Amino acid sequence: MAAGFKTAEPLEYHRSFLVNKSDRIQNHNTEHREVSVTYIGFLILFPCLGSISTANGSALVKLGNTTIICGIKAELTNPTVEAPGKGYIVPNVDLPPLCSSRFRPGPPGEQAQAASQFIADVIERLIKTEDLCIDRGKLCWVLYCDLMCLDYDGNILDACVIALLAALKNTRLPEVTINKETSAPEVNLEKRRELQIHKHLVSASFCIFDDSILIADPTAEEETLSTANLTVVTDEDDRLCSVHKPGGTSLSGERLQECISRATTRQREIQKLIDKVAHSVKKAQ
Repeated sequence: MAAGFKTAEPLEYHRSFLVNKSDRIQNHNTEHREVSVTYIGFLILFPCLGSISTANGSALVKLGNTTIICGIKAELTNPTVEAPGKGYIVPNVDLPPLCSSRFRPGPPGEQAQAASQFIADVIERLIKTEDLCIDRGKLCWVLYCDLMCLDYDGNILDACVIALLAALKNTRLPEVTINKETSAPEVNLEKRRELQIHKHLVSASFCIFDDSILIADPTAEEETLSTANLTVVTDEDDRLCSVHKPGGTSLSGERLQECISRATTRQREIQKLIDKVAHSVKKAQ
């Protein structure tokens, strides 16, 4: 009976439990789903048809039923004229039909483009592009950060940020020197260095249900029924870095402060988890 009611009237189904505080869903509005982070030793990327290469860093993240895989591919290139002392980063979020029936084949949809732009804004604070410069005005690294959703069940932004941070901490760049005689770059694959992570940013997403109830880490169904979505990004110093709210129901200052407080707690939890997994991987190597 409950399953039939949920299918026929999903809004009323959720409203009855959230308002009456009589179900697990009510507890979910103050808790986040379980997160797991896995480092992948060898990841195959398909940057274009017929091209296969190994990634310099990768991570697989499960946030509840949402699963994201992130691969970092580093390539040598020339710096831009506007920024001769910097490398650059190209993030991309892919939401293929295999992860959910709501997505269709073809060019990236609006949600995928918005997620890619959000990741681009976040990654600018994670690492400094100056660290990617090898020879000013002549040679630098470009990092292609490809995030693909394998299973979609809401809160794609949080899962992407966690996967990105974990993959960047797992990235190793080979040593590159410039041959003085030929001016050609020489890559030493035997010597690799870690990327320097300047800020450990973590996002925490919320949705507003029925214009009044705040739900943390919403599922796909909860996002569909919500009247607004909000994502708060904080760093390890408990500082607010950005707030992403694409329209919808307005939020009071008190509710916003509550979201920021939860986001700072979430940041510490996720950073602790990533550091723990990264440490175990180093010990195993």
